[in-house]
Amino acid sequence: MAAETHTVTHAHDPSALRDQAVRAAVGQGLLDREPVVCLLDVAGIRASAAALADAFAAAVAPGTPVLHTFAVKAAPLVPVLRLLAGAGIGCEVASPGELALARAAGVPAERTVLDSPAKTPAELREALALGIAVNADNRQELERLDALVAAAPTRSPLGLRINPQTGAGAIDALSTATATSKFGFPLRDPGARERLVRDFLERPWLTRLHTHSGSQGVPLSLIAEGVRELHALAEEINAAAGERRIDTLDIGGGLPVNFTSDEHTPGWAAYVDALRAAAPALFDGSYGLVTEFGRSLLAKHGLVLARVEYTKVTGGRPIALTHAGVQLATRTVYAPAAWPLRILAYDAKGAPRTGVPVAQDIAGPACFAGDLLATARELPELAPGDVIAVPDTGAYFFTAHYGYNSLPRPAVHGFTADGPGGAIRFALARPAQSLAEIVAEAGGAFGDALL
Repeated sequence: MAAETHTVTHAHDPSALRDQAVRAAVGQGLLDREPVVCLLDVAGIRASAAALADAFAAAVAPGTPVLHTFAVKAAPLVPVLRLLAGAGIGCEVASPGELALARAAGVPAERTVLDSPAKTPAELREALALGIAVNADNRQELERLDALVAAAPTRSPLGLRINPQTGAGAIDALSTATATSKFGFPLRDPGARERLVRDFLERPWLTRLHTHSGSQGVPLSLIAEGVRELHALAEEINAAAGERRIDTLDIGGGLPVNFTSDEHTPGWAAYVDALRAAAPALFDGSYGLVTEFGRSLLAKHGLVLARVEYTKVTGGRPIALTHAGVQLATRTVYAPAAWPLRILAYDAKGAPRTGVPVAQDIAGPACFAGDLLATARELPELAPGDVIAVPDTGAYFFTAHYGYNSLPRPAVHGFTADGPGGAIRFALARPAQSLAEIVAEAGGAFGDALL
């Protein structure tokens, strides 16, 4: 397949389900308790997990071990991790906090992978004691592992993260396979490849290779090129060792998300096709596979709802002031060209707003002029009490709160529909942050400490 991709389906189309959810959220008073709430489509998340598993199952040789993990940073919520675990998805963690969340969700060590460019000795010791897979990022970390492995046996699968140095996508900050990326062992620096081969020959306990070329803005062809380089290096190391020293390839994640419509493009089948074209032997059963997807599993299944508090006209431009801004959509506010979001308009009862489109700004509550979700966006003219909905926000948006102006973390609700057109049921996945919690987080119990 080339352009055609696997589309995640619901009992009915995404726009109808979304309209249902908005009506239900308004009707059940979710926006009466707080002026902004966030929703996650539970069935949609399950469907994404199933589609990922199906795409790989159709490609790999029978009996090939495949572990799909979720990049916890994309949605660090224990109920989400437990939902995904129930769908067969493990966890990729990059900090002690993320590991704690994975463990709280009940994800077993053998389904957890630790990646981070700055692991402390304590983090490494904990991972090795638990039996969690570890991908070392650099030579100094490898030397730490040398000492730890010599001091105590471990069942942890251990590998090295490789930077294939294949180049950047459209968003430099999310491109991790550039010539000077902070991540991984460089593959194309002078002498680097030969040194990597020696590293594996000298350490029989190294059994994995890992790569990740980036995420949003990185095309499938560039991701596939990085995986091809990883596979070629594994073949070279195993040939030099005269045995199957490397048994698993962790190919990272990075499938970009379409933020312009409800389509799930590119999809898992297109991703797998790109890998098969670049590295045909990847799926022949010679290597177990690990993936680490985040945004592509969750983004399309998240929705922010916010009341319009006020509307005004300044310099001839209508402006709708809402409670959804930089605290929820940090990347969009600071880099709108790279992270544009759709805005959907609903009336005060949760019905889609109709009317002649008017160019208007959708502003957030933070105290700086750039706190805008959209500029001059053509929408039916909004009024106080209306509701805006911001789709595609299930990953890296409201799940990764930014505490500007001490704005509270909003409540997150999962929702399910009782059959096509049936009632919407909500389940609280994270309560809204209280003012007392904000004060406590800001050192409220230590008020006299600096006097």
